[in-house]
Parts: sequence; C-alpha cells; structure tokens
Amino acid sequence: MRADARRNAEKIVAAAGALIAERGAGASLEEVARRAGVGSATLHRHFPSRQALLEAVFKDRVEALCAKAGDLLAEPDPGQALSTWLRAVGAHAVANRGLGASLMRDADPALGETCHDMITNAGEALLARAQAADAVRLEMTITQLLKLVGAIALATEQDIDGPAEADLLLAIAIDGVRAR
Repeated sequence: MRADARRNAEKIVAAAGALIAERGAGASLEEVARRAGVGSATLHRHFPSRQALLEAVFKDRVEALCAKAGDLLAEPDPGQALSTWLRAVGAHAVANRGLGASLMRDADPALGETCHDMITNAGEALLARAQAADAVRLEMTITQLLKLVGAIALATEQDIDGPAEADLLLAIAIDGVRAR
C-alpha cells in the first residue's frame, strides 16, 4: 500500500474508533469519512463494508493493548504493571460501546479467536511476572481477570460516565486480587 493510502486507512480507523467511543458501533460512515478528512469513496475503497471497518477498529485496539502489555513487561513493579494493563483493557472494553456485540453477529470467527488469543497471551505474561513477584494471588488465571474486567465494562458501558465508573470498580477489584 502506498504511504498516502496507508495514512488514509489509519485516519479512517482512528476516526471510526473515536466515533464508536462517543456514539457506539452504529456511528455513521459518512461522519467517519468527514472526521477522517477523506471522501466517502476513499473510505469504501479501504473498507468495502461497515463490518470490515468495525473489524479493523477492533483489531487496531487489540494490537495497541498487546503492545502496551509488551511495554509494561519492563516496568520495575510487576503488580503495578498488571494493574495498569488491566485498567487499559477496561478502558478498551468501555470504549467499544457495542462494537463487540456488533462483531459477534457478523465477524469472521477467526478474528475473535485471534484477538482473544493475543490478549490472553499478553496478559498471561504480565500475570506470571506479577505472581512470581508475589504481587497478586497465585490461584488466579488471566481468563478470570479478563472476565472480571469484561463484566465491569459491560455493567458500565451505558453509564453517563462509564469510563470513570469502570475505572473505579476495576481499582476496587484489583485491590482484591493483590496477594495478602
């Protein structure tokens, strides 16, 4: 892909991500194109369907979460690194505002499986490090922690101040998973 075409695709995905966070997965494609500063034809050339755009937004967010996990592996405090990442996962989930449900209906199952594996693997590395440092309970699994984060995000997704409420509830939950 040419550099200008790649930049346009990146701008479209970023604009769509921002609109989904504001208005949900049903955000207007015309508004996405307008916010990205491209024409409707350019948007459709890169993303021939709403589904293709939603999948690109989701994949982009998952890749960012995994990159953040990789960066946090260098943090000196493994417990804080895990906590920071779980809060990022929570913010990601709240910002999806219906994206996951929309994708579940029509997405390629391989996308969900791949993204799930990516997030699980990224989180497992942080959890193992935190457990080795005796910073969190040994009996926990990353799947349990991700379910907890997902439940909190789902419970606060429609709140007026959902991100702040999710972050507060997640802070309380994280305190409960620390080693005693």
